[in-house]
This record gives sequence, C-alpha cells and structure tokens, in this order.
Amino acid sequence: MGFKVVMKYSDGTVEEDDEVFDTEGEANEYGLTQASNYQTGGEVLNLSNPGDYPLDPDDTADFDVIEVDD
Repeated sequence: MGFKVVMKYSDGTVEEDDEVFDTEGEANEYGLTQASNYQTGGEVLNLSNPGDYPLDPDDTADFDVIEVDD
C-alpha cells in the first residue's frame, strides 16, 4: 500500500499527483508543501504584475491523501 496526494483548487480543478509515498505522514507533508507553493506562486505573480494577476484571497489549494495499491 502507498499514499497519493490529490490537489483540489478553488476553481474546481482536481489533480492527482503521480508520486506514491510510503506513509500517510509523508504524503500529508507533501500536500501541505504543494498548497503553500500554490499560495506563494499567486503572491509572486501579483507582485510581478498586479494588473494581470490580481491577488484573490479566495483562490486557494487544498488536498486529500488517498491510499493506493502500489
């Protein structure tokens, strides 16, 4: 058994990551990092060109950890 991360974005997009983790904890840490990276990326885009990339506080990423067969 392994664990995967399924990212969920505020626009309704859902993406299952290809990487399989040995433990649920590892997958959870990866999901937290990906969600943080998404938020940081939005902030960087806003700083580089706020006219084209307005900062939307409702634009968020969440994730689920699912158990999969290797």
